[in-house]
Amino acid sequence: MSVDNLAPSQSSRPLGQLDSHVESFIVHLRAAGYAESTVSKKRSVMASFVRWVARKRLEFPDLNESHGAAFAKRSPRKSKAHVRFESAVLRLFFGYLRLATGTSSPAAAIESSPAGELHRRYVDHLRNQRGLAENSIRVYSPYIHDFLTELEARFGTLFPSRLDAPTVQEFLMNRIQDRSSEYTRLLVTSLRSFLRFLHLCGETEIDLSVGVPAVRTWRQATVPAFLSTDEVERILSTVDRTTPRGCRDYAVLLLLARLGLRAGEIVALELGDIHWRMGEITIRGKSRVQDRLPLVSDVGEALAIYLSNGRGHSSSRRVFLRFFAPCVGFAGPAAIGHIVRRTFAQAEFHRTGRGAAHLFRHSLATRMIRHGASIAEISEVLRHRCNNTTEIYAKVAFEALRGVARPWPSTGGAR
Repeated sequence: MSVDNLAPSQSSRPLGQLDSHVESFIVHLRAAGYAESTVSKKRSVMASFVRWVARKRLEFPDLNESHGAAFAKRSPRKSKAHVRFESAVLRLFFGYLRLATGTSSPAAAIESSPAGELHRRYVDHLRNQRGLAENSIRVYSPYIHDFLTELEARFGTLFPSRLDAPTVQEFLMNRIQDRSSEYTRLLVTSLRSFLRFLHLCGETEIDLSVGVPAVRTWRQATVPAFLSTDEVERILSTVDRTTPRGCRDYAVLLLLARLGLRAGEIVALELGDIHWRMGEITIRGKSRVQDRLPLVSDVGEALAIYLSNGRGHSSSRRVFLRFFAPCVGFAGPAAIGHIVRRTFAQAEFHRTGRGAAHLFRHSLATRMIRHGASIAEISEVLRHRCNNTTEIYAKVAFEALRGVARPWPSTGGAR
């Protein structure tokens, strides 16, 4: 059925309940830090939506994102930019409405097909049984969604019982054509994880994960990129700490440079995680593990200045907030990478490779090993679960390696 022909309710509907939620939504926008001019534009859209709902005689409990899409497309004469703006306002409103009423999102509902149900079970397994972080789940999930979609189209609803190693390998080989090695690695990892899940829950009689070809990698083949001490200090010195955004960015950069935190750990940092009297900070790391690190003086000072002068008022418990409305916590680790790349540009520093934020973590480990720290000590500071992960930093201790290197054979070769 076309969205322009949504069936209206046959009963008369008072608009009081919808009006009440719209007014609460406007209050929420102001509290979130939106400028008054922006709030006025969004209020105008919501007023038009209320009138449209009244004409369609729709019931408030039945409203969802499909009605918002129908409203935005109601007039073909409107510009694309205006349609996008109205759609964005309605998506924001329904997101607020779900939080305010505790209802689920129709748009985010899990597909009712067998493939959709299996995908939902797998995501629950990753979250509740494996304890994976939400960011890791977002990485795995799209690969498995594509895999299940293709299998269901090919075999119908009986696809789990007809799954075999050649089918998996065929899917893999078709997908990795002209793709990067990183894409291939993530696809292989996701498939292997999902096939183990199928065997664990009894959907397949044998563990098909062993049939997924390995991606050839050379462990510790390269020296990790890092910043020298002078480069770190030069980058930090370019931040304008007289502005609220500068206070925030400087505190973020110090957490990366002094404590070697991951981007996701900075995003997840909450106000209650900073223990001022004890001089400690709680870090929510991988696999939901919580660790405590010392709150070194310059990091603590930067955080205190940001919280006092740069953060502003917000109901969010996250330490670091968006600079523009809505003034809530960062959506994900990519925001930290954006802060780092912007600071690099200001410092006219040109990095090589990927992982701008992670570069500070490598740099901290490099400085530690060059000052005599052991692999075990570095592993403890970086909170690696396995010391093997830390071994690559031994390769950056160039002076120490020269001391154990064997001399070059003399003329005539070794004897």
